[in-house]
Amino acid sequence: MKLSEIISVLPFYDSTSSAEKDVEINNIEMDSNKINTGDLFVCIRGFKVDGHNFVDEAIKNGARAILAERNVKATVQTIIVPDTARALAMITAKFFDFPTSGLPLIGITGTNGKTTITYLLETIFQQLQMKTGIIGTIQLKIGKETFSVPNTTPDALFLQKTFNRMKDQGVSVAIMEVSSHALDMGRVYGCEFDIAIFTNLTQDHLDYHKNMDDYLHAKSLLFAQLGNTYDNRRKKFAVINRDDPYYEKIKKSTAQHVITYGYKHDAQVKARNVKLDSLKTSFTLATPNGDVTVNSRLIGMFNVYNMLAASAAAIVSGVPLSVIKNALETIPGVSGRFESVQVGQSFATIVDYAHTPDSLENVLQTIKEFAKGNVYVVVGCGGDRDRSKRPLMADIALTYADYAIFTSDNPRTEDPQVILDDMTTELTKEHYDVVVDRKQAIAQAIELAKTDDIVLIAGKGHETYQQIGNIKYKFDDREIAKEAILSKGK
Repeated sequence: MKLSEIISVLPFYDSTSSAEKDVEINNIEMDSNKINTGDLFVCIRGFKVDGHNFVDEAIKNGARAILAERNVKATVQTIIVPDTARALAMITAKFFDFPTSGLPLIGITGTNGKTTITYLLETIFQQLQMKTGIIGTIQLKIGKETFSVPNTTPDALFLQKTFNRMKDQGVSVAIMEVSSHALDMGRVYGCEFDIAIFTNLTQDHLDYHKNMDDYLHAKSLLFAQLGNTYDNRRKKFAVINRDDPYYEKIKKSTAQHVITYGYKHDAQVKARNVKLDSLKTSFTLATPNGDVTVNSRLIGMFNVYNMLAASAAAIVSGVPLSVIKNALETIPGVSGRFESVQVGQSFATIVDYAHTPDSLENVLQTIKEFAKGNVYVVVGCGGDRDRSKRPLMADIALTYADYAIFTSDNPRTEDPQVILDDMTTELTKEHYDVVVDRKQAIAQAIELAKTDDIVLIAGKGHETYQQIGNIKYKFDDREIAKEAILSKGK
């Protein structure tokens, strides 16, 4: 595509080179190391690295043009705009022929539940033989193919390129987790959402957001970006948790059709007659299209909410209730979400991604409802993240568990002991231990467990690494737990 065509979506810009303007562009990149001959290099100012400092390297690697926020004195055509991150979304959407304009897109935001809802929707649509695409915390999926992703919600370049790929490969519906960081940074600019789902809002990411109001504002942007116009050929919907305290504020942020789900308040999609136990969850799914009884292998009240959210989105997508019921009853679970580790032991071991106060409380409350013996929890807090939630996490662990072992999560560049001190300094309860080494902490909890006890290993879930400093080491809670259980047996 010609450079002039790519930048035609930018209303105003400056050009600082006498080099040929209408050059042919083969690709768009924002990493100078990935530049090949004929590419357009976009200079992005990140938290740690400024792309403007790598223009010479990009040109050396073959960049044919530069998009920047200032004059970088390049020897190739340079286009200057006020905000390259915003411009990147526009030009990549143009370059890949606005892929989401012809691809139904569902976005899910909220503190907890995003990943589970994503996979519930995948199962629902696959019941109709529809090919799905997923972008989320665990991975990128196109049909049955899986790929790794750099962030929960990647940058605009990655997204537009991926949606274009999905469209080319015949994907019928794309489902994406949308983080508050991505919304605040404008990573999803240029994505045309058809359905936006709000799960809940509880304390998290206050290392990035100034306060809960700022966090809420970021989440609300997804619903504002559904647009103000109504098109019967492509209706837009906001699916909102009616039981969440922030329901009204999220509702006010959108001009589109709202469908509510919940258990405590009146909602259009509601759970009734909820019955929970250690092996299954059953409830009546009451909807505008009728009622059905659901018997699911997903455990806990938080999963009832996840199933309600997925059901509401499926209903507005035109999925029959019988298909929704079958999907909810078919899905075995989601990786690292209330995942059981079972190698023949007489006690339960559960691995869960719970890394916020609310999610840890939800999981422990669920466990307490069916626990016959003692409950042990192994949990830590991530480094370089919201410090204010650390004592909250510890207090919740001690409120619900018979014994807690506080340990490292992903300490990143922080001293693990400092993180653990933040968790425990204010504690008045004493039924806990502090073990910095996570592998040792897991082994200790499993060694303590007896018949009918439950061990919860919280915080990392599906992750297969532990980040210490800037290095990610191989570490999977599930594998470590299996080793410890087998060692205990010996």
